[in-house]
Amino acid sequence: MKAETFDKQFDEGADVTASLDLSKAKRVLLEQKRVNVDFPTWMIESLDREAGRLGVTRQSIIKVWLAERLESSAPGTQPQRVCRDVALR
Repeated sequence: MKAETFDKQFDEGADVTASLDLSKAKRVLLEQKRVNVDFPTWMIESLDREAGRLGVTRQSIIKVWLAERLESSAPGTQPQRVCRDVALR
């Protein structure tokens, strides 16, 4: 399919997903990179209590809280919005 045809179908609201190779799709700025962080025991226990209260994992609550803090502490810049459901994975 030519780009012109694809664009026209998309603009008209047609479902164009059959024309896409989604096996190579990437979510920009959402690639994962593993890091290790050491926390004091009291902090782990507090995180676990709060995560249990919210029904999420420790990792999820850490991601969400860090994302919220980073978004709020970027004065004068356009924050990169982090989708909460992605952070909860």
